[in-house]
Amino acid sequence: IGLARESAVTFGAPLRLHEPQVKGSGDSILNYLDVDIENPQLCPRYTARFVKNVKIAPSPEWMRRRLRASGVRPINNIVDITNYVMLEYGQPMHSFDYSCISGSHIIVRNAQEGEVMSTLDGIQRTLSSDMLVIADETKAIALAGIMGGENSEIKDSTTAVVFESANFNGTSIRKTALKLAMRTDSSSRFEKGLDPLGTLPAVQRACELVELLGAGEVVDGVIDVIASDSAPTKLMLEPDKINRLLGTNISREQMVKILSDLGFTFEGDMMTVPSWRADVTHYSDVAEEVARIYGYDVIDATTFKGSTAQGGLTKKQQAERTIGSLCRSLGFNDILTYSFIGQSDNDLVMMPENHTLRKSAVILNPLGEDTSVMRTTMLPSVMECLGRNNSYRNKDVKLYELSQVYLPSSSTKLCDEKKVLALGLYGQDADFFTLKGYVDAILRTLSIKDVKYVPASGEYAYHPGRSAYIYKGEHKLGLFGEIHPKVSKNYGITVPVCAAELDFDALFEHRGAESVYSPLPRFPAVLRDLALVCNDEVTVGQLSDCIKAAGGSILEEVSFFDIYKGASIAANKKSVAFSLRFRHEEKSLTDDDINPVMSAILARLETELGAKLR
Repeated sequence: IGLARESAVTFGAPLRLHEPQVKGSGDSILNYLDVDIENPQLCPRYTARFVKNVKIAPSPEWMRRRLRASGVRPINNIVDITNYVMLEYGQPMHSFDYSCISGSHIIVRNAQEGEVMSTLDGIQRTLSSDMLVIADETKAIALAGIMGGENSEIKDSTTAVVFESANFNGTSIRKTALKLAMRTDSSSRFEKGLDPLGTLPAVQRACELVELLGAGEVVDGVIDVIASDSAPTKLMLEPDKINRLLGTNISREQMVKILSDLGFTFEGDMMTVPSWRADVTHYSDVAEEVARIYGYDVIDATTFKGSTAQGGLTKKQQAERTIGSLCRSLGFNDILTYSFIGQSDNDLVMMPENHTLRKSAVILNPLGEDTSVMRTTMLPSVMECLGRNNSYRNKDVKLYELSQVYLPSSSTKLCDEKKVLALGLYGQDADFFTLKGYVDAILRTLSIKDVKYVPASGEYAYHPGRSAYIYKGEHKLGLFGEIHPKVSKNYGITVPVCAAELDFDALFEHRGAESVYSPLPRFPAVLRDLALVCNDEVTVGQLSDCIKAAGGSILEEVSFFDIYKGASIAANKKSVAFSLRFRHEEKSLTDDDINPVMSAILARLETELGAKLR
């Protein structure tokens, strides 16, 4: 019928639809059957007719030939009639063996949680409470809109039949079909949404075919339960708007003619959408109907008219690109790894079993165990890539990735997605202080100042004493350091490995203001090296902070460049060397200017940290 409607409009021919005529055989369907709908939202309409004295036999050749040509396997006259009507009217139907319906009562209801039924394909299926079933007073006899039940199928011994023609909620049918992995001709039609007014003509046509084939006696009367009656969609016809959208100049009369031929009815500029076109809900849908009948081939190409916005990057995207460019300039290679890992990857980085980051989002249909959860840390991804490079005997490898991690959230079912900048390196100069230099470069590029480096304790994957947290005030920006030798060994790496995990969202939030450019210094800088002997527990950061505090305004920069333990250095002591740069804005500095400052620095170092000049 749908094809007939389209053909009539396309070729300008009159549409003559056949109206089914059923003679009936007397009696009343109310003496045989009762129908109730318990969920009108999922089943707005249910239409049924009853046929007695059924004679099950093969369908005539013309019907079998047409069914085969449409890809449907002929079965018997009753089942073939329902399939034939589905193809002819687009309305799926089903037939029940009346003797299998307990209490002569059909109930459209939700399945009970865990309810079990066997469908016509012989498979036993466990249902959930959100699925709709057709039931009698004791059991489910069909999965609504998908497939009938084995306990009510048409058999050679069947003598009475109930024809079902119903309208079901498409979303519900689609979800049930997906859950049960059942896609049938019936479900594929219901999913798209069907005409609720199409149930009665379809069941009438089925009964007409029963009489035509002599397959039984149709009992008078129709049970037509309309549980939810929706009003037809009404839209305003706006020719100017449609013409602007299409770039055409079609007259209102032409539009009315096209739409009327398609089944739209008019009262002035208000039009009523035909019941079989539930997809038309907006003026743009109306424009599509007009355009396809008018002919896309006769619509002239026109230049797009309208304002366009210039594309650009957000501040965060600019920062991402700037940091990516910096990492590449520092010799790092950009990598892109999967966001899926396995729980075994968390084992390789020695993550404790009760660690919060073990609460990963689980993939329902993973490709394998190694891609079964969403990663909560970038470390397994980076270490796996470093391990593979090491196995290929690649030396001096430096890698970075700016990507997402998916953290468990207590406030929502969704993961808390965070962007993380991960660094990983092994080979020459791969040590804690080299990595700290790279981290400092990243912080300088984002103008993040006054950060604190705090020794990281209890970090499962990092070497104790050779890792640190980065803090800006009370906010943690990340973690970096040397990877624990046991973790490196898990990936087949025997040389020292360093890694960093920086919270890019936090870095971006605490970035400094735009760079301010100042004139080049007019006066030269004075450099002094300072080698200090201090206790092992004194950190480089503590020494640096103390030097800066005592250096005053002329101390421009403090740079750490060496640490030494060995001959001439007492046990439990170490030698730490810094380079100090002094400069004055208004004059050249002399020894007389610098020596007092150096003395103040040494005095403060000895008083606060017990550090002495080597």
